[in-house]
Amino acid sequence: MENRPVVVITGAAGNLGRAVAAAFAAEGHRLVLVGRDEAHLRQAQRAAGNPDALLVAADLLQAGDAERVAAAASERFGRIDVLCNLAGGFRMGEAVHETSDATWQRMLDLNVRTLLNAVRAVVPRMLAQGSGAVVNVAAGAALRGGAQMGAYAASKSAVIRLTESMAAELRERGINVNCVLPSIIDTPENRKAMPDADPARWVAPADLANVIRFLASPQARAVHGAALPVSGLS
Repeated sequence: MENRPVVVITGAAGNLGRAVAAAFAAEGHRLVLVGRDEAHLRQAQRAAGNPDALLVAADLLQAGDAERVAAAASERFGRIDVLCNLAGGFRMGEAVHETSDATWQRMLDLNVRTLLNAVRAVVPRMLAQGSGAVVNVAAGAALRGGAQMGAYAASKSAVIRLTESMAAELRERGINVNCVLPSIIDTPENRKAMPDADPARWVAPADLANVIRFLASPQARAVHGAALPVSGLS
C-alpha cells in the first residue's frame, strides 16, 4: 500500500480549498476533495494538478454525507491521515439584538455543524490507525466580537474551543488538532465587496494554505490545540 499521506479537504471548491489542494498536491499527497458541487470540484482538481484525486460531492450539514465521505476515502486509499475543515461561511450586517434566527442558525450550521459532522466521521478512523492530524479554520474575528458580526464571531469562537477540546482529548492518541485564524483572505469576492481596500495587506490563499500544510505535517507533531493567527500585512 502506498505510504503517501491521504488528505481530506472540505470546502475544496472554494478559493482557499483550491490553494490548500494545490499545496498538498505539490508534496505528492493523495487528495480527497469534498464540496457541494462536483463540477466545481473538478475545477479544483485541475487547478491542483492532481488527476487522481477522489472527488466527493456532499452536504456536510448531513451526518450521513460526512460518513459517506470518510467511507469513500477509506475504501479508495485505505486510510485518512489529514482532515482539513475548510467548509464554512460568513454573514454580517445585523446587530446582536437584531440577529435573526436564520442568520444565527446559518452561521452555526456552516461553521460548526459541518466541522462536527466531519470529525465524527473521520476521527474514529484516525483513532483506529493510531495517527492523524486535523486542521480547522476559525477566524481572527473569533478573538473579539465586532459590530454587526456577532453570530459569525460566535460561531468561529466555537471552532477555537472545539479545536482545544479535541486536542486535549486526542493528543495522547497520536492525533494533532489545531486551527488557523485568518484575517481577510484575498479573494475575488472580497475584492468586489471592498473595492477601496488594499488587498496587498490581506492574506493570500497560498500563504494560508502553507500554514495549514505545516500544521498537518510531522514537523508540527509537538503543536496541539493552537489557534494560529494568519493576518497578512493588516
